[in-house]
Amino acid sequence: MSASEEDNDPGDHVQEETIPTGDNKHDSAMCSGSSSNEIKSRAVVKYCAAPPPSTYALLQEKTDLKLPPANWLRENPQLGTAGTTVLGSSSKGKPFSSFGMAYEFIDCIGDDVDVVSDSENIKKLLKIPYSKSHISMAVHRVGRTLLLDELDIQELFMRSSQTGDWTWLKDFYQRLMDQKWQRKKKSKEHWYQKAILSKFLYYSINGDCAAEPVADNLNDDEDCGSQEFGSSWPTTFTGSDADETAACKQDRVPIDSKFALGQVTSVPQEQNLPALFNEGENSQGLRNDFVRNIMWTFEDIHMLVGSNMPIFGGGRYPAVSLKLRDNNKPINILTGIDYWLDNLMCNVPELVMCFHVNGIVQKYEMIKTEDIPHLENSTFSTRVVKDIAQNILSFLKSNCTKEGHTYWLFKASGRDIVKLYDLTTLCEEAEEEKSHNPFTLPVAVLLYKVACNLMLKARENRKHYGTIRTLLLNCVRLLDQDRHPQIIASAHYMLSELFQLDEPQEDDEDGGESFRGCGSEDSYSNDDREEDDEDLEVEEESDDSSSERNSRARDDSKAVAVIRSVGELSVPEKYKSTQLIRPGCAFPVSQDKEERCRHVLNYVLKGLKAVDSSIKRESDLPAVDPNTPIPLKYEDRSASRNCATEKGISPLLERVGPFHADQKHPTRSGMIPGSWQHQMKLQLFLKASKAYYVLSDAATNLLKYGRALRYIKLSLQSYDAYCTIGGVLHPQVLLFHSHGLSLCGDIQLMLAQNSDNRAAYQEEYSYQTKEDQEILHSLHRESSCQAFNMATDLATDLEYQLFVSSKCYEAAYELLVSHALKEEASDQLAQLLKRLGNIRNEMGVYYMNQAATMQTDQEKSSVSVAEQEVWKKSFAFFEKGMKDFEAIGDSTNKALLLCNTGKLMRICAQAHSGVVSVDDSRGEFSPEEALYYHKAIDYYLRAMRSLSCRENHQPVWDSVNWELSTTYFTLATLLQDYAPLSRKAPEQIEREVTEAMMKSLKYCDLHTESARQPLYQYRAATIHHRLASMYHSCFRNQVGDERLRKHHRSLAELHYSKAVHLFLSLKDAPCELLRALLERVAFAEFTMAAQNSTTAKQKSLTAALEIMAETRCAFQIIHKELLEEQKEGGDAALPPASGGPPSGGLNFQEVTKLTVLFESRFSDLLLQLIKLMLKTKRKPSKKDEELLQSYKKVYSKLLRCDKNTPLLARLLLYVELLRQLTPDAEDDGADTLS
Repeated sequence: MSASEEDNDPGDHVQEETIPTGDNKHDSAMCSGSSSNEIKSRAVVKYCAAPPPSTYALLQEKTDLKLPPANWLRENPQLGTAGTTVLGSSSKGKPFSSFGMAYEFIDCIGDDVDVVSDSENIKKLLKIPYSKSHISMAVHRVGRTLLLDELDIQELFMRSSQTGDWTWLKDFYQRLMDQKWQRKKKSKEHWYQKAILSKFLYYSINGDCAAEPVADNLNDDEDCGSQEFGSSWPTTFTGSDADETAACKQDRVPIDSKFALGQVTSVPQEQNLPALFNEGENSQGLRNDFVRNIMWTFEDIHMLVGSNMPIFGGGRYPAVSLKLRDNNKPINILTGIDYWLDNLMCNVPELVMCFHVNGIVQKYEMIKTEDIPHLENSTFSTRVVKDIAQNILSFLKSNCTKEGHTYWLFKASGRDIVKLYDLTTLCEEAEEEKSHNPFTLPVAVLLYKVACNLMLKARENRKHYGTIRTLLLNCVRLLDQDRHPQIIASAHYMLSELFQLDEPQEDDEDGGESFRGCGSEDSYSNDDREEDDEDLEVEEESDDSSSERNSRARDDSKAVAVIRSVGELSVPEKYKSTQLIRPGCAFPVSQDKEERCRHVLNYVLKGLKAVDSSIKRESDLPAVDPNTPIPLKYEDRSASRNCATEKGISPLLERVGPFHADQKHPTRSGMIPGSWQHQMKLQLFLKASKAYYVLSDAATNLLKYGRALRYIKLSLQSYDAYCTIGGVLHPQVLLFHSHGLSLCGDIQLMLAQNSDNRAAYQEEYSYQTKEDQEILHSLHRESSCQAFNMATDLATDLEYQLFVSSKCYEAAYELLVSHALKEEASDQLAQLLKRLGNIRNEMGVYYMNQAATMQTDQEKSSVSVAEQEVWKKSFAFFEKGMKDFEAIGDSTNKALLLCNTGKLMRICAQAHSGVVSVDDSRGEFSPEEALYYHKAIDYYLRAMRSLSCRENHQPVWDSVNWELSTTYFTLATLLQDYAPLSRKAPEQIEREVTEAMMKSLKYCDLHTESARQPLYQYRAATIHHRLASMYHSCFRNQVGDERLRKHHRSLAELHYSKAVHLFLSLKDAPCELLRALLERVAFAEFTMAAQNSTTAKQKSLTAALEIMAETRCAFQIIHKELLEEQKEGGDAALPPASGGPPSGGLNFQEVTKLTVLFESRFSDLLLQLIKLMLKTKRKPSKKDEELLQSYKKVYSKLLRCDKNTPLLARLLLYVELLRQLTPDAEDDGADTLS
């Protein structure tokens, strides 16, 4: 036999197997109802408590079955319960037998199985069109599965007379039937037939046993059978049953313990909760009492059935069923269908029939299972039976649509109408408590168990989420929180688990299908249970008053559905499923992360309320009004509060754990550590913390930093409560805590960087929903929740916010590098180190800016101690930040911090330059300035080495390159302008200035196109201009060393030439260009003064005049810009030469000074040149005559120019005069002057 072992007691010889057929090759039976049609049937044993079939004993003819065998009524594994209970108690199945099977085979419930029921009930339903007996069954839906159980009206009414329960159903039934009910007493013949059947079975397993006289008083009391062996309803469904608990299979692990209350993957396995119920409470006194549980597939209907039919070996096949028949009574169609279905369900290929007359064995007859439908007087169509099954299935599937409801399938004895009632709705209308329905708790527990099982599958396939949600909501709806808080709390926790908080949103194509898919496809779900024939008999009354008929009509109208005639069930496809099984099971998918979190928090709050209501000892805390907001105010702290802040932040590091052993004393609210309340609260607190964390993260992404801080505060408060009642913290929990601290640091940093919106953030921070207040109240029952107050306060001090952010990051870092997380947080460690480096950079920049502010706010003769302290703080943070970035190999950010450190060194240098001399003027360039500037240069060079090349990070490279060039330029400028002549020789200063200028020029990137290219060009031009001016000065002041003078002269000419070229290319520095040209003219004039020859002088003056002519471009640009400024100012006339500066970019006073200087030098240069040309002794050429006349003409116009002429007019005059001096030159400004 092939088998796949189940989790059962080894002593039960349990296997999932097919009952062997004759050739031991088949696990299915093909039974033909006719020569052309076949019925498909397959039976697989899921559980079996009986030993392998043994050969039955063939009784001798004339054996008297009235005499009991020696082993009668003794327990026998071959017969199981069939031999002892055939006398009465097993003839009617227990009212919760389907639940017992469902609990044990929870994997099958919901999707794989259509019907779970006792085999007797299945047979009863399939015989409906042929039988006149009544049908009374309870139907329950769980997913796509229908559970069918016998609903013993007689037992219910007897119980109602004692307890007062179900009186509404008794009244309803009497109005419905319009008849009086009474119990039909069992006849002596009934108990006689039961007794000889039992004796026959014991004889068959022990044929050699002699008969023993046994006191047979079965017939003495006609009612003994029903009283002793009648079906028993549990008196209560809230306690445990010790006897049945002991009988349960101990090795079967409840699904609750496997699921562990819906643990998420991020929750440690060590913290998984034990089974939700103990065995007694779990089973509610319900268990699987069948000898075997069989997965029977009948055509396309999948049924999990329980059977106690004894199976023997022998005959042509190793498995046969044994039946006893009275030879005087022919087999009717009901008996034939009964035998045929028994063999199909158990996959038994042959039936052995023993015939007797008055208890005396006559003969045996062997009948193949496929031949049973063709027996004489018992012929029936198997296709019709198949149609009956499919029609009943479709009928129930279409009308039993509400999970958690108890439906009643009822057919009165002798009638053809079958009605389906919703007892749950009728009970609500009768205002009876739901606990009065004995099915309520078993149904709720089963819904919970199926949801737990699907939750395990949902880890791989999220299409079950809609189904799980519906199951759990129905479970909660059925239960009373005061009586079953544990199930309700666990159900709400699992509901919160359905909303994924830590996964990215899926696309609509995948997400819509995977979230909403819940088996909405119209599937078959058949629930069929039968009761014993002739259990209840009614006596019709002769009179029917009109009022009674009206009452019956009203009660008939309360039926959910009606089969008008049982004959309709034989019509193929008469009933078809018209409704989806669970039309409202779609999972509510929202792309809004905040909405999902609110769903989670809603379920968490309900779970916490259920737990709190179950704790006997109330908290000593005063009750909090949920309508009163909890104040979240921040008090400003002085600058000397750092010690207090350090103490307030210290709990951030105290939760690195395992920080203490498991608790042994009751918690603040009175919970016992290790109790289900304790373990459930741990999970709910952690879930709330995660939900608030996700809300905070979402608010941060929306730039709602006040709201984000409020949510992260609630998250950390939930975590604080979790730690207060918890024991050892699992690494995954610590890792989540590090994320929370890191996010808190992010929010505080963002608040510091966006201080302009402080009022809006304060309003967001102070707002709190009623749900948040109630959750916080539940947290306060266990903890003061003060551990993280300092980290989550909304401060008004920028320095404090940055400090808190830094401490949060440091605490998160300490968690990640702790022993518990050393091997699990490598990826997060790099991100956190980057955040640490960033916040330390921010702190360094803050103190650096503070130092710059202190420098400009007050004049002082020396650097104060306060300034030096600020420098040290800034430098220390920069150093720590560089180490953080170096640890993760982030060369780019390290270069940025080195660059910022260089800026700090420049600020230090500028602080020393603020020291003024006695006459309130800027003193010489000091050694302290030089020291800090060289330190700045050193840090910039380190930053360049960190980047290694521009391609690694172009923006950072360009920034460092610019700052380095600027530092060299500033150093050279200060050395040049405030030369330390008291300490150094001019030649040394000249060398140092030249070296610094050339290095600055080296880092001026003139060739790369970028936003800084014009700045580089301007700086290069300025450097060349300054070097030219320096060499010009050295040339003028140098005496004696002619070689050195020539060198200075050539260098001055070179740098003047480059400066003019660069200024001309800029097009936006006319004043600088004009100044450089005028200096160059002065340099040419000074050179001429040392010449003795008239020709040489004339040549030098002509060269100077050519240089002067180049100023035309500068005047054109100045004229254009002044004209644009005049138009922008409402066409107002520009002030005269002595007026103030305009509001534009040009310095009006500087332009005026330069034009005055130009006019003076221009006129003097023309006069000298005219005089030299007139004094020449040689005869002038025609060209010289023309030049002389031109010079005279220009000089004449220049002299006649009125000093009060507006600046624009004078600029036009200068441009025109310069054009006349160079008529062949290109007129670049023709458009401007037109």
